[in-house]
Amino acid sequence: METVEMNSVSLKRPRSEDDVANADEIKRQKILEKSKAGNDSGQSIETVTEQPEDTKSEIVPNEESEEQEEEELEDSDEDGDPESFADMMKHGLTEGDVGITKFVSSHKGFSGILKERYSDFVVHEIGKDGRVSHLDDFSVPVDDEDPSEETFTVLSDEDKQRLEELQLFKNKETSVAIEVIEDTKEKRTIIHQAVKSLFPGLETKTEDRDGKKYIIAYHAAGKKALANPRKHSWPKSRGSYCHFVLYKENKDTMDAINVLSKFLRVKPNIFSYMGTKDKRAITVQEIAVLRITAQRLAHLNKCLMNFKLGNFSYKNHPLKLGELQGNHFTVVLRNITGTDEQIEQAMHSLREIGFINYYGMQRFGTTAVPTYQIGRAILQNNWNEVMDLILKPRPGAEKGYLVKCREEWAKTKDPAAALKKLPVKRCVEGQLLRGLLKYGMKNIISAFGIIPRNNRLMYIHSYQSYVWNNMVSKRIEEYGLRAVPGDLILKGATAVHIEEGDVDNYTIHDVVMPLPGFDVIYPKHKIGEAYKEMLVADNLDINNMRHKIRDYSLSGAYRKIIIRPQNVNWEVVAYDDPKIPLFTTDLDKLEGKPLPVLPTDGKFRALKMEFSLPPSTYATMAIREVLKMDTSIKNQTQLNTTWLR
Repeated sequence: METVEMNSVSLKRPRSEDDVANADEIKRQKILEKSKAGNDSGQSIETVTEQPEDTKSEIVPNEESEEQEEEELEDSDEDGDPESFADMMKHGLTEGDVGITKFVSSHKGFSGILKERYSDFVVHEIGKDGRVSHLDDFSVPVDDEDPSEETFTVLSDEDKQRLEELQLFKNKETSVAIEVIEDTKEKRTIIHQAVKSLFPGLETKTEDRDGKKYIIAYHAAGKKALANPRKHSWPKSRGSYCHFVLYKENKDTMDAINVLSKFLRVKPNIFSYMGTKDKRAITVQEIAVLRITAQRLAHLNKCLMNFKLGNFSYKNHPLKLGELQGNHFTVVLRNITGTDEQIEQAMHSLREIGFINYYGMQRFGTTAVPTYQIGRAILQNNWNEVMDLILKPRPGAEKGYLVKCREEWAKTKDPAAALKKLPVKRCVEGQLLRGLLKYGMKNIISAFGIIPRNNRLMYIHSYQSYVWNNMVSKRIEEYGLRAVPGDLILKGATAVHIEEGDVDNYTIHDVVMPLPGFDVIYPKHKIGEAYKEMLVADNLDINNMRHKIRDYSLSGAYRKIIIRPQNVNWEVVAYDDPKIPLFTTDLDKLEGKPLPVLPTDGKFRALKMEFSLPPSTYATMAIREVLKMDTSIKNQTQLNTTWLR
């Protein structure tokens, strides 16, 4: 799956005495010892830290009351003062723990604040045709099949207010009754259409009360509300899919799609997209939905929080994951300390050389146990270890109910008892406990299978990423920034080794490295052997990456080791107020909001930077190269406890 930036918060990793004593861990550390040396820039980045979120929760439409209760619980239990949070983060991972140790540029690093405001990080999707997605048009394509304009005027302001409160669950009423003053069939039809068009999510019916006709509006409840799109007539001349631009602020892509599906009373799987986007950011991307009119979607803008829909068009095809050229990033780094010369050197290096294409810290999870450890246990077929890593108590920042659930599990090993302590059942822990309750403690494989497939595969992909990061650091340490005989390059989709006589025909930008699997080849120099040694230390055989469970068999892939961003631009601006935006968003432009006037000589300086990256690359790794800093939350919280007060 295509990945862009997640939270600026990374993950927390416990280092218990048992971990340190583990023989495999010691063996692995010895093998990787050399590759973890080298981060000696001594520079830092300040970042605003926040309570890490449980990004492993599967978001599925559920019964309304249960879902709202879980959302409230997930939003509560926020972290308190920064010092206690920093203290908990002592158990976290650093970049060196996941193999991120090298830089390619020679400039001196400097510090800055990344994501002080989520609006300091903006992502625009780049489609397969090279077009950058923008929200710049709220208009709806003219269509004779859409409801008449009378549907927008037939309801009184009072009716609209009551219907909106019903739609948004703002009161305890289960229905709203609208009296039909001039009772004709045509009038009733228009009111039915008006309610359904203006207030998606509501159903209507006609009732007689005391000799008067009323239109009753109510929420379609339960699973019936999530049925497939109605089999109403859809014009043959109109494309079956409505494509639109989704603009969202501080919201996950699947979160937004689930909100839309609830309002429209459809299943989320009728929506398609080319890639998921970060939560803690402003992101703009294209979405397609099957047989839902632009008119219905446009009316949702009146009740959507933190996201908007626009740029509607009808097409004959859905969108497919990975069908994009990449993403364009606009990033503000606030309160920078670098001199103009340092900034120029850093940005020129980013444009001309690029950055190491590491998997970023967010790849390794947002909970205290790194996801690669669970992935390694899956590949080892060590299912007791998988269960233990997911459910055992752990130090670090975590929601209170999860702490209680883990304590109960450690004490009783009773999935039913532990599940009772867990009001949010959609998290991975809840899903695994439900599986154990259903299949029993002797069938952990089936219990683990209850977790959605994408989440299960995330663990083994995390392990592949962990290996790749370590091997790339070792490759750069051993051979530097030049192509050497034995390196791998791609010819089409096929990897081939660079031969001695051809080495001058290639640069470091051509070199790829494999993610371990049964369908890849490895470099023909020291690093090829290092791959084997690392997997041996993990009790894995590099020549046998097929798992007895097909889902967990790794075919492998190739990834460029250096990425050179495109469309790199930058500007240093002065400002006084850390809360003011430093550029206008698509929504600001649509709403006519002017950019605040900035002082010529403000108290603070910010670096505004823009660049485009291909899919599955991490903008935080590009920013790391500019600032020469450790992007891990452990490092940042230790640096910034004072600043956060």
